[in-house]
Amino acid sequence: MAFSDDDQDTTFEQIYRCYPVSFIEKSNLEKGDKIIMPPSALDRLASLHIDYPMLFQLSNPSAGKVTHCGVLEFVSDEGMIYIPYWMMENMLLQEGDTVCVRNTSLAKGTYVKLQPHTKDFLDITNPKAILETSLRNYSCLTTGDTIMVAYNSKKYYIDIVETKPSPAVSIIETDCEVDFAAPLDYKEPEKPAPCALSKRKHSEVEDDEPPTTKVPQFSPFTGSGRRLDGKPSSSTQSADQTSSPNKKQKQSNDETEGSDSKSLNTTSRRHSGKLVFGSNAAKFDTQRPLPKASENITKQDSSQKQEAPKFQAFTGKKYSLNS
Repeated sequence: MAFSDDDQDTTFEQIYRCYPVSFIEKSNLEKGDKIIMPPSALDRLASLHIDYPMLFQLSNPSAGKVTHCGVLEFVSDEGMIYIPYWMMENMLLQEGDTVCVRNTSLAKGTYVKLQPHTKDFLDITNPKAILETSLRNYSCLTTGDTIMVAYNSKKYYIDIVETKPSPAVSIIETDCEVDFAAPLDYKEPEKPAPCALSKRKHSEVEDDEPPTTKVPQFSPFTGSGRRLDGKPSSSTQSADQTSSPNKKQKQSNDETEGSDSKSLNTTSRRHSGKLVFGSNAAKFDTQRPLPKASENITKQDSSQKQEAPKFQAFTGKKYSLNS
């Protein structure tokens, strides 16, 4: 290749054959972006005026793929480099394919947007802390690359969606804001159909509504009444009893006179009926006279007392003191 004098002082560019780092038993390099280069590359770089730390651009012209990386050692065989296998996959390289290596200088990153391939990466207790620890093995990030983060014997692949301030940035000794996009396998929960949702809400409302049938309310002093003597009761008889006290008195006298003959009948009828209310009725004694009759007798006694002759002054037998 032909370079100008200025380019010869600052540019390193060489074509190498690439192989995975597992070929030299350095599988630990799969957790970062460091490559192994031959000693001749170090001699050439030492004679140039380049920026440190050393960063390189890897390109595969046949596939149009470009990425960036750092260097760990210069111990490989001449004409060969060893790179992480995930980088070979990003660049569509096979074992023994040629790759162009060129030194570069990158701005320090201020913002990185990442997208995990699987949502189980977000199930880790603190994914940002794990990512921060893993990215310490990386020198730079390139938009469009897919990096690998190993945690608990499991590999997580993450896409570099966006980097700022440029498509490729350096992440060495820099504070970088990290943002996450939704995982590739994430699916939003399906929303129920509007018709089904409205029907379900309507059914729930109907279930919550109280029954339309009216509950009967308690109405005091209603229904049929029963007499303690077993005789049928009627509204006309009660009206007559309340309007004419003489009928009540006559009825009570008749009941008193025939109480002996009717005691058995009243007892049997009383037990066949049902007492609706009244505490005195539950304690009723069949051998005692009816309450109504006793009340009428009391009234008669009181009337007789009222009819007794009143005291009259200066009446009666006369007596003389000389007798």
